[in-house]
Amino acid sequence: MTFDTMWESILDVGREAATGGYRRFAWNDADMTLREWFTGCAAERGMDVEEDRNGNLWAWWLPEGWQGEPRDAFVTGSHLDSVPDGGAYDGPLGVVSAFAAVDIVRARGIAPTRPVAVTAFSDEEGARFGVACVGSQLSTGAVTPQRALGLRDADGITLAEALTRNARDPRHLGPDPTLTDRVGVYVELHVEQGRTLDLVDRPMAVASAIWPHGRWLFRFTGEANHAGATRLVDRHDPMLAFASSVHSARQAAELHEAVATFGKLRVLPNGANAIPSEILAWLDARAADEPTLDALVARIAAEAREHAARDGIGLDIEAESITPIVEFPPGPRDRVTRALTRLGEIPILPTQAGHDAGILSAVVPTAMLFVRNPTGVSHSPAEFATPEDCRFGAGALADVMAEWVSAQRRLKQ
Repeated sequence: MTFDTMWESILDVGREAATGGYRRFAWNDADMTLREWFTGCAAERGMDVEEDRNGNLWAWWLPEGWQGEPRDAFVTGSHLDSVPDGGAYDGPLGVVSAFAAVDIVRARGIAPTRPVAVTAFSDEEGARFGVACVGSQLSTGAVTPQRALGLRDADGITLAEALTRNARDPRHLGPDPTLTDRVGVYVELHVEQGRTLDLVDRPMAVASAIWPHGRWLFRFTGEANHAGATRLVDRHDPMLAFASSVHSARQAAELHEAVATFGKLRVLPNGANAIPSEILAWLDARAADEPTLDALVARIAAEAREHAARDGIGLDIEAESITPIVEFPPGPRDRVTRALTRLGEIPILPTQAGHDAGILSAVVPTAMLFVRNPTGVSHSPAEFATPEDCRFGAGALADVMAEWVSAQRRLKQ
């Protein structure tokens, strides 16, 4: 299949007709369909597929005559899951481009002198169980199997139960001891989550860094009561403190030149004629450096506690996940840039969004490429990249792959 046919073949998987967005959550039906699609793409290219102990998919293209386990591989890919009602490009663009790059390198008559792998990491978005990059975090040891298996979705189903329902053994989860030996470099292509490339009129960029970021659960606890029969002075309504905290978070983010978002909310008992007993609200906060992020979250938490105290309600705050700053190493980054010399000047940009490449950077060399998003919108059905830019990105990834794996040996014409 070509890039275009691969891309078109998954456009309907997990798509919600009402919104046009995608609901490809970890281990749901859409995710399982995409896993089968991945296996099919690999089979068409004669690539062997393995699903590792943490549910991450690997399709291997080994040099002719290679014996034993892969080592020092050029690895590229991304993820296939989405946020609720997310766009088509975040994640799948990197996987489709990786298979397309294999095709382009082969069409150029290049045979790899080191292993090549196309990957799809499991549950990057964390939309179902609340923690992002679960597959890569488990593999690198950044999150423990015990914590991961206890994560629950909105229906109370644990990750352990979801794995079991899909014929996976949850006892297998844990750090991958072969990761550092098998992966020589991981290069992830991703749609840009922002409009910088559109504004400078360039189709592609190389990543310099990922902002530190995290998710915090704010639990506002009040008293359920009748919305009509309860006097205002007798109420302990957690919604008020929550609403004030949302406004305070915006002001704090502006002060720190950062970003802060309460984007996920659960209200109990969630009745139109009932004062809530509890508000569960998840804060996503990101900043250019770790001291700024710490100061931002501390200010938001302090002001939330003031709002809660004023309204006579309780507040507990729990850090669910915190990812430190990632500065992509200059070695791989410079090598990627050199491989793209024929394309002209390539911008070097930081990103505010988290990625599996950021998690893997703690244990293996990593780099990232971004493809222009003219809308600047991400995590939304409006997310977009033109077909021309997508093909350009796949070709650029092929240039990087070819430089990394070709050496002197080429296929016979």
